[in-house]
Amino acid sequence: MEANDLNKSSEEQMNLNSDVQSENMEKKEIKPEQSENQQEKKPEKPMPASDTTESREENYSSEKETSGSEEASTVNQEQEEVAEAPSDKEHKEEEETEASDKSKHPEEVDYGTLTREELLKKYHELLNNFSTGVIKDHVETIRKEFERKSASELAKLKADFVASGEPAEAFTPPHDNLSDDMQNAIQQYRKKRDEERTRKEEEKKQNLVAKYEVIEGIKELANRQESLHETFDEFRALQQRWREIGPVPQGEVHDMWENYHLQVENFYNYIKINKELRDLDLKKNYETKLELCEKAEKLLLEPSIVKAFKILQKYHNQWRETGPVPREKKEELWERFHETTVKLNQKHQEHYENMKEQLQKNLEAKQELCEKVEALLEQDLKSPKEWEKNSKAIIEIQKIWKTIGFAPKKDNQEIYLRFRTACDKFFDNKRDFFKQYKDEQQNNLQIKNELVEKAESLKDSTDWKNTTDELIRIQKKWKETGPVPRKHSDIIWKKFRGACDHFFNRKSEFFSKKDEAQEDNLKLKEELIEELKQYEPGENNEKSFSTLQEFQRRWSEIGFVPIKEKDRVNQEFRNLINARFDHLNMDENNKAIQKFRNKLENWQNEGQFDDRINQERNKIIGKLKQLENDIILWENNIGFFAKSKSSEALVRDFRNKIENGKRTIKMLNEKLDLIEEIEK
Repeated sequence: MEANDLNKSSEEQMNLNSDVQSENMEKKEIKPEQSENQQEKKPEKPMPASDTTESREENYSSEKETSGSEEASTVNQEQEEVAEAPSDKEHKEEEETEASDKSKHPEEVDYGTLTREELLKKYHELLNNFSTGVIKDHVETIRKEFERKSASELAKLKADFVASGEPAEAFTPPHDNLSDDMQNAIQQYRKKRDEERTRKEEEKKQNLVAKYEVIEGIKELANRQESLHETFDEFRALQQRWREIGPVPQGEVHDMWENYHLQVENFYNYIKINKELRDLDLKKNYETKLELCEKAEKLLLEPSIVKAFKILQKYHNQWRETGPVPREKKEELWERFHETTVKLNQKHQEHYENMKEQLQKNLEAKQELCEKVEALLEQDLKSPKEWEKNSKAIIEIQKIWKTIGFAPKKDNQEIYLRFRTACDKFFDNKRDFFKQYKDEQQNNLQIKNELVEKAESLKDSTDWKNTTDELIRIQKKWKETGPVPRKHSDIIWKKFRGACDHFFNRKSEFFSKKDEAQEDNLKLKEELIEELKQYEPGENNEKSFSTLQEFQRRWSEIGFVPIKEKDRVNQEFRNLINARFDHLNMDENNKAIQKFRNKLENWQNEGQFDDRINQERNKIIGKLKQLENDIILWENNIGFFAKSKSSEALVRDFRNKIENGKRTIKMLNEKLDLIEEIEK
């Protein structure tokens, strides 16, 4: 594991704050896109859209039955339609309409990914561009996230203070200007909120005055002597003005409606509207309500039941505000509208129940992911490789978390904090581990620098025997010393290897000049080849194996031969020894190792040993890394398919691959050990 692996920890910190968003399921409607941090009303059974209007239609029907002549009946229908005081549900609907915020809404932001500076900037942006009513949940989320990050930074400062050797009680938190700025921003928000509330209340009072002016206007119409047509047009204009005026104080709603309906009733009682105008009005009302029926029926095809339900509320308000229709059409028209309303209410209720069920499933899935992270957190990890393996596992879990929808509002923040806390703790522990690991690498670097200096001081020595022993001791110390930071690894290795190679090349050159000795060595090797030709392995594999190893040892002990004979004798010996090993009844792994040993020793005798051995080492290390990665992948695949009976053959194939891979890894490690042994 190299030093720059430490850089991953900050990148692996996943931002999960986007998972603390859920839908706001209100009594009257379910909004499809709401921040999970917004205050959620307790889920209730949604109020059917038809209650108010249906009640009014029934009362209207009973009033119709008591009317006398057709003309009187028509007038009485109009009176009943507009004069009836709204029920409590109507009051509630009007108040909800008044309370609805018509301002634009800010986009959803994953505030967990932002720094404290960015959170403060976002707070000001919301404050400057939106009303407080639509940013309430956003600013509260920003405040909590800001406080969490501030606490985390303060804890880190204190931990560093204690790590430097100072007592914890001596730690004094530094002044935090950002926290001061955040408090100022919060005060600005509260001030703006209070101002908006005051302004809205004042607007409601003004609206109340305006509506009573409309009531007075209707009252005055009853005393005019002008054209009935003009009077009726003015009456309709006053009704339109009434609809356009905004909400009024809640405590005044009931009395205001009572007064309004009373004056409208008086208008119809005392103003003699000619039958032609009445019929025209009834016809227009019929066409309006017929169009509302058709629009409501189209809502049955709307993919979003939430959107359809909200639109249906508007249609019911329009139906309520529309005047009476011809008596013979009234019942048929109302039944058509009512039937559509019932169907939409049923779909809305089913959607509501399905949503609650899905939220619960999401909670259970997130609880399972929390348990997995907590289980990984409990493991006692000792090596960088183990930390990296578990880091990848947690990152995969985090990816799965992001694909899961919202949990119930009452559980969502808690389950998010549980998951976030477990992930943060793991990566904090990982950061601490690699900090200590980095310190160890720096210490190893210092030790290896000292070994390089010793090797370089000996590279020009002519005391072949003692210097060889000392360099071997230094090389052993080098191997016992742990890894160094990656940026220094290749540089220091080349220096050390260069010093050692310099000495041993000089030593080889010195001894290679002894031609007479080389001729003797050639003779000895040819005799050994002849002896090997005569040797046939017996049935005792262990004894035969030992004998062949002795042949190899004797061959290695014989010194250099003349260069022109080197390839011939080495190839002949290698072919003979490999053939003898092939006849032994032993596992293929041992055979491969012995052949590899023979190849290395031949390289040693042929020259250019260092270049070849380094290439071979790198090749083996590359295979090892690939096999280790493959085994991890196969093991993950087993975990994925283990629960499926239909995948048993596939799992068995993966297990076979893992076993074969482990055997190959063992053999490759033995080859690396053999390289180290030969290099000595």
